[in-house]
Amino acid sequence: MGLWDLVLYGLIVIQPTAPMPVYGVMSVRSHGYALLTVLLAMVAMMFTAFSYGKMASAYPSAGSAFTYVGREIHPALGYVTGWSMAMDYMLNPLICTILCGKFAMNFFPGIPYVVWVVAFAVAFTLLNLQGIETSAHINTSLVAVMAVVILLFLAAAAHYVYATPHAGITYFTRPFFDPKTFSLRSVLGGTSLAVLTYIGFDGISTLSEEAKNPRRNIMLATVLVCLLTGLLASVEVYAAQLVWPGAQNFPDVDTAFVYVAGRAGGPWLFAVINVTLLVATFGSALGAQLGAARLLYGMGRSGALPIGFFGAIEPKRRIPRNNVLLIGAVALIGALALSFERGVELLNFGALLAFMGVNLSALVRFYFRDPHKRWLNFVSPSLGFLICLLLWMSLSWRAKLLGIGWTIVGLAYGAYNTRGFRRDLLDFENPEGE
Repeated sequence: MGLWDLVLYGLIVIQPTAPMPVYGVMSVRSHGYALLTVLLAMVAMMFTAFSYGKMASAYPSAGSAFTYVGREIHPALGYVTGWSMAMDYMLNPLICTILCGKFAMNFFPGIPYVVWVVAFAVAFTLLNLQGIETSAHINTSLVAVMAVVILLFLAAAAHYVYATPHAGITYFTRPFFDPKTFSLRSVLGGTSLAVLTYIGFDGISTLSEEAKNPRRNIMLATVLVCLLTGLLASVEVYAAQLVWPGAQNFPDVDTAFVYVAGRAGGPWLFAVINVTLLVATFGSALGAQLGAARLLYGMGRSGALPIGFFGAIEPKRRIPRNNVLLIGAVALIGALALSFERGVELLNFGALLAFMGVNLSALVRFYFRDPHKRWLNFVSPSLGFLICLLLWMSLSWRAKLLGIGWTIVGLAYGAYNTRGFRRDLLDFENPEGE
């Protein structure tokens, strides 16, 4: 794979509509500064992408943050990173289930949310038990459809803005700064949610063995994917803020972007955006549930979790059936117990911990252990670590409390299972092709 093959892969994984599902919650949390949150998150992710690229050159056969942290810093910290990644894998199907239920309610508001959640959680589980997966061809085609839908939205937004009277230049600058409403604390809180827009860029680091000139191209591709994702997301979010200034009176915060599209283009665009996001989220949920099940299977197979349950595999379809059912149950219960915003925060809790670990690992390996002491190898991972730490601290106290509770449980189990982390580092790799 060449440089642009890797970039295309990253963009397909992230999806060009990535800011649309999280638009409402990050806009409300930031008090109307969704554009700033996307741009600030892009800066943090680009520094982190640089660290991922550097670490991928050092570990071409392992692209996991837990491996980088465990080998460069300490096995216990590597375990914490891996345990956080496991939480992310389990939360992804959960937030997809919430979104699918909300998007479906936009078409059929008379059917209660709980019915949709049960229906989607059961559907994802049954399809994965049958071994049905979305192919790369379908995913690529869906991305092409998303690109067309984005163009339709931008055209409708431009027409709406042109046809709507507004108060001069401040109408166009308000999404960047308004002294009456700006709050740095609120913007940082929104940015901690906007990180979800970029989740998935780190997958490029797993392709070192398939890439041409991986030492150069993996790092470049990872940084470029974050940059291109951020620029496209900024355009989408800026257009949305011009159509619907501020962050008030969304009929449904979790699907706010769909209502923005409806204001810009009318019922037809509302329906087009809604069905596109529903289909995309449905496909993401299928892959996320199976990915989480395979991760748990890998941990069970390696002894990190009880092998009798987690390491079992259904012989006919080669599916880790127990884990698929478990993830389905977690998605169902979690979608009924948690809000979309809280689910996003918990997912970003784990992601930001992993990103901090990767930045710290790059700093240790390529600066403190490198006799040449290049300044870039100090500045970039240090800034990446500090910005991710600031965003992690900007998560709500409820999310941090739940995330820390998950971490404590994982540490206790890991210490018990490895006799105080004196045994080999537990395996959090997601076994491909199992």
